[in-house]
Amino acid sequence: MLRLPKGLSPLLAPAVVLSGASLAWTTWSLVDLLGTGPIGLTVAAGADIVWASVIVAEARGLRITAKGRNLVPLVGWAALLAVAGLLVWHGIRAGSTPMAVAGPLLPLGAKVVWLLALTDMRDPAALTEKERAVLASMERGLTFEEEQHRIEMRRRAMTAELYLAEVDVDFRIERSRQDKARELQRGRSPLEIAPIANTDHPGEQPAISPITPPRAPAPVPPPSSANADREQPSIADLARDQVAITTTNSAAVQAILAARPGADRESVAAAVRRARRNADGMKGGYG
Repeated sequence: MLRLPKGLSPLLAPAVVLSGASLAWTTWSLVDLLGTGPIGLTVAAGADIVWASVIVAEARGLRITAKGRNLVPLVGWAALLAVAGLLVWHGIRAGSTPMAVAGPLLPLGAKVVWLLALTDMRDPAALTEKERAVLASMERGLTFEEEQHRIEMRRRAMTAELYLAEVDVDFRIERSRQDKARELQRGRSPLEIAPIANTDHPGEQPAISPITPPRAPAPVPPPSSANADREQPSIADLARDQVAITTTNSAAVQAILAARPGADRESVAAAVRRARRNADGMKGGYG
């Protein structure tokens, strides 16, 4: 006994034999009906191809839906009826009533046997068409949600990248602003100058610094009438003394004028400038 592979129906053999016989009969009938010789073979072969293709589509479970109905079986029956009608017409044209009656039996019998074979091969536990349609709808919905989620993640990633770029730009601007502020602050702050120690007269004058102004020199006591000619120093001597203990010429001039109220300011100023130059290493000359 011939054993077929698992899942195949024994009805496949008669279905294939009937299909071959039907194709041969249909091809000969259409060529004879059209009367165009080899040209009519194309029309006959085309009709057979359509009918056989519909059978294969039904076997593979293809669906063409319209308003919830599968149109593949309807197309198969429409093609079968068209072929049967042509066979009846051929029998009538040939004047043979048996041919007109028996001719359509081959394609009709092949169609019925194919339906039985497909039904026999169908798994009883397989899902129905409605159930498969529901699952297909759920699968489409899941695929849509996955694509939607992927696009949403792309949008969020783009938003995050934009936010990070904005934060980076703000950080660079703030850092530049702080650097400029520190530079401006350094430009406005006074220079740190070390105090200038008074090494010539440590007991009379403290160290001079930007925050500690020099102490005003002690006024020279006026000479007494007894020793006025012997002890009164000259303007040049006073200028040398004041230059040594003062930092500015104006302070030295003021001290000398306080000691010598009757002295000429211009002469005193000239003597102070000359003493200042001599003290700095510049000998001779007038300012």
